[in-house]
Amino acid sequence: MGAMWRIPLAAVPILLVLTSIPAAQQPRGGQVHRLEATPATVAYGYYWSEAKPALRIASGDVVDVDTLLTSTPTALERAGVPPARVEASLRSVVTEVTGDRRGPGGHILTGPIYVEGAEAGDALQVDILAIDLGIDYGYNGCSGFVRENCDRNVGIRIIPLDKKSMTAAFAPGIVLPLRPFFGSMGVAPAPDLGRVSSTPPGRHAGNIDNKELVAGTTLYIPVFVPGALFEIGDGHAVQGDGEVDQTAIETSLRGRVRLTVRKGMTLAWPRAETPTHFISMATDTDLTVATKTAIQEMIDFLAATKGLSKHEAYQLVSLTGDVAITELVDQTLGVHVKMPKAIFTAKR
Repeated sequence: MGAMWRIPLAAVPILLVLTSIPAAQQPRGGQVHRLEATPATVAYGYYWSEAKPALRIASGDVVDVDTLLTSTPTALERAGVPPARVEASLRSVVTEVTGDRRGPGGHILTGPIYVEGAEAGDALQVDILAIDLGIDYGYNGCSGFVRENCDRNVGIRIIPLDKKSMTAAFAPGIVLPLRPFFGSMGVAPAPDLGRVSSTPPGRHAGNIDNKELVAGTTLYIPVFVPGALFEIGDGHAVQGDGEVDQTAIETSLRGRVRLTVRKGMTLAWPRAETPTHFISMATDTDLTVATKTAIQEMIDFLAATKGLSKHEAYQLVSLTGDVAITELVDQTLGVHVKMPKAIFTAKR
């Protein structure tokens, strides 16, 4: 989600709508942990090197984790959600996590998770094994990049989610296929940055809002502190590239992720991999800088892994890479570059 819309989601019994998981992404070995979202297990609005871990795991372990939408019971009820359908866990977190335990951002993030063996200079591999809808509705606001289109007399929209068909009816004759993902997945930034707001994404990943990171994909994040201190949240049922009005269909999600320390993988920025594409990413307050950095990241990746010169890699990005604006509404601007795997037909 973009800069904080404090508009909650309703509480409904958790319903598993597990997205199919490719065989390569199935849990292999390692312990499976359960992490619920409670006042004791969330970081409300920040990524921070001094945050107390909510869970400690071994590298390669799997975490079955609950996340909460970024809102409040009051805002949800004002938008028309019956009080009985607001999640009890959301009420507890909003009521009990107050004062200096909040901010400077507004996302409710589950974690941090301490991964044994992770050290600064490593990378954290996040295999997204499954994503489930936690409730049967979400919300969308109106602000963001071209906010003059917003009618200030209209409040946030509550949108029912059909868990059976995995669709949402936006308006008569307009049905949206759901593609749930976590808008925010990240690690603690470098200690000298202090407590960093959950709103802007950065080298630590965080609120990257990359709609490609659905079940079956993998995110790689540079590590800056011992244990990495991974956090996850900001559930989205569906979103377009750019997230232009500041919100997706914001909802609560349940996910299953495998966290693995990658020694010897040195990253300047997060990268990702889907079954069909390699993805580079970058952010900056200047869209041109973010774009050039994301392109350079892909060039460097291709040169390092595909036997290409940087000259050839740059040409290849122009010929078959797709440069997309990830999001425009979180103080820093995000850009990602997608490179199709299918073009690489043989090892070089």
